Amino acid sequence: MINRLAILGATGDLSARYLLPALVALRAAGDLGDHFQLTGASREDWDSARYREWVTAQADRHGGHYPADAKAAIAAAADYQRADVTNPADIASVIAGEGPVAVYLALPPALFPVVVTALHQAGLPAGSRIVLEKPFGENLADAQELNRLLAELVPEQAVFRVDHFLAMTTVQNVLGVRLANRVLEPIWNSTHIAAVDIVWDETLALEGRAGYYDTVGALKDMVQNHLLQLLCLVAMEPPITLGERDLRDRKVDVLRSVRLLTEDDVVRRTRRARYLAGRIADHDIPAYTDEEGVNPQRCIETYAEVELELDSWRWSGTTFRLRSGKALRADRKEVAVRFRSVPHLPFGHSGEALPNVLRFGLDPEDLTFDLTGIGAHTDTLAPLSLTAQMEPPHLPAYGRLLLDVLNGDPAMSIRGDEAEEAWRVLTPVLNAWERDLVPLEEYPAGSNGPPPRQQYGSGQQRRSGLLHAEAAPPGGTS
Repeated sequence: MINRLAILGATGDLSARYLLPALVALRAAGDLGDHFQLTGASREDWDSARYREWVTAQADRHGGHYPADAKAAIAAAADYQRADVTNPADIASVIAGEGPVAVYLALPPALFPVVVTALHQAGLPAGSRIVLEKPFGENLADAQELNRLLAELVPEQAVFRVDHFLAMTTVQNVLGVRLANRVLEPIWNSTHIAAVDIVWDETLALEGRAGYYDTVGALKDMVQNHLLQLLCLVAMEPPITLGERDLRDRKVDVLRSVRLLTEDDVVRRTRRARYLAGRIADHDIPAYTDEEGVNPQRCIETYAEVELELDSWRWSGTTFRLRSGKALRADRKEVAVRFRSVPHLPFGHSGEALPNVLRFGLDPEDLTFDLTGIGAHTDTLAPLSLTAQMEPPHLPAYGRLLLDVLNGDPAMSIRGDEAEEAWRVLTPVLNAWERDLVPLEEYPAGSNGPPPRQQYGSGQQRRSGLLHAEAAPPGGTS
């Protein structure tokens, strides 16, 4: 286990809200010992005493339920260096010390190439590891170049392209439910499953993140990484083990099987939109273009929807719909597996049997199976739901990720070829959107998003209408 962690960009929001509470959780769980060392590096003109005060304040603010001694231990382990993270000399000073170090790039992704180059020039100690947050590049060419630079710095198994979704309890439980239950795996295919909806809708608006979000948008921020990762876990073939090679090989297989969208497909099977002024709960929300730091000329979307198909034996004929939106009326964060209807009902006109839906709730973390059963009268059909609450996680998602980094287990991080394949899948969408082949629609903040389309290419009712309708509480309107 590596006992040294250097955070570049140590005074930013990622460190404050996620990394420091995760370290406190690891200490409270006994996963970090007295020899652990934390080095923070950033542009602020602080010394180590000032940084320890800040660490203590952030640990209290974002991890207040953890024991005081765990928070005090992390603060005591922290040192600080003011540094230009693009300067090899400054980087060399930050990583100096005995033994390998894990370097966490808590930085804007645009800085990754120059910082990786600086780390290479500074000289990482043998056995060191590097951690990067998504997105991994801005497009396929960027991802390929970043992977080339990383390969010059450390071996692939020492690169942790982290996606905290993969450490969420329910996300990992997708594999558990699939692979540990004989009743499900035999019907986990296109013969029985009509569609899979992977949705991350949130009531949160921009929340002061214009500096990042207005250069990325919903497609790159959520669909290209988080939601495609969920697609991989839902659609992958059963791996031999959950070791890093077996698991990641099967995930790459899924991405390679995604049928590339043609320009006509992109027009018919994708949507983009951004929110107008509106009201969510008791808060007035300004239009996205009026948010501080937003450049309206960029035409950045806050809502993205993509419909994909897989060319594989298991999934030919199943539709996978990925969607994410901001400033919507209600939170909906789930993977919904929609089974095909039964071929015949022997109940006459006693009611409608709705298709079975297995829902993996992501936030809150729960599991629901929507079925049809006999109603109050024995000659009628009625909806029936079976719900299970997940066990509380032993560690927060970032705690699990950091523990994997320090222990050197990359199974739940993203391999280089996997990052490139994810960009390959969405490159046709990015290209078509840049050429305005798909209109940038609008929706009021606090609504269910853009109105559903009535038709798509095959002449069937477009399934995004179902996605749209489920975003609202019962009785809601578009």
